[in-house]
Amino acid sequence: MTSKLQQLRDMTVVVADTGDIEAVRRLKPVDCTTNPTLVLKAVALPLFAEKLDEAVAWGRQQSFGADERVAAVADRLAVSVGAALSELVPGRVSTEVDADLSFDTEASVAKARQIIDAYEQRGVGRERILIKLAATWEGIRAAEILQREGIDCNLTLIFNEAQAIACADAGVFLISPFVGRILDWHVKQSGKTFTPEEDPGVLSVRSIYRYFKAHGVKTVVMGASFRSAGEVEALAGCDRLTISPALLDELDKDEGTLERKLSPDAGGEAPERRSYDEKAFRWAMNEDAMATEKLSEGIRSFAADLASLRRLVAERLA
Repeated sequence: MTSKLQQLRDMTVVVADTGDIEAVRRLKPVDCTTNPTLVLKAVALPLFAEKLDEAVAWGRQQSFGADERVAAVADRLAVSVGAALSELVPGRVSTEVDADLSFDTEASVAKARQIIDAYEQRGVGRERILIKLAATWEGIRAAEILQREGIDCNLTLIFNEAQAIACADAGVFLISPFVGRILDWHVKQSGKTFTPEEDPGVLSVRSIYRYFKAHGVKTVVMGASFRSAGEVEALAGCDRLTISPALLDELDKDEGTLERKLSPDAGGEAPERRSYDEKAFRWAMNEDAMATEKLSEGIRSFAADLASLRRLVAERLA
């Protein structure tokens, strides 16, 4: 009997939500995704000690101001982790634009271009990279510009259909709806427990997936932020799923039957086609307390981890 992980691979592109080189080597995902949290964990590993030393030595040679030097070294480390991961996966590596730029379209575009240039200097082409941006209105606009330049984007921190549809209309390559964080909010608000079939995060991704397939939207749907293997199984058949090593291991050890839950040709009545200008988008977010709170919380969390990474760099530079 094949494992549920292998069965999942037959219907969904499996992405590893980690910067752990050994886990990627062992689990053999198609893609990898990183963020400041994962980069911070990665550079603490002995495997990356040399890369940390190299980035710090490089930084000391640059004629930047103190803060700019720290930020540049942190960026170099993120690309070092991503470049190492690109050697192990056949597909894409997602690398995140600084969370503190989430409300600045122009600065986000500039940082994304810098990231792509840094990868290309290491021999990693833009076709192997996804630029990761928070799905704020400004982040979506930045992605729209980058996509026109041939730089594919992964819009993260997706919590509702307004964000998803705005991303699709902007021509974004991929979106990452956050299943577990949606569940967290509803559990906290209601005090209830949810089965995978009742899970609000699962239902949100299914709804987005159905909308995209019904209207021929090419944007890839990649479920993210899973709290249990049951949530992953409830989205079997989704375009892509980014999963932590712990849950990948759990699925690999389970030899039960995995039922396909999502299919591009499921049929049924198509949901109404919608679009969002800035006013409609901001109103939709305002009316969705969960999406507003979780988006803000996610940006703050990524920004805090980026600050931690920069503190580590500053200590080494000193």
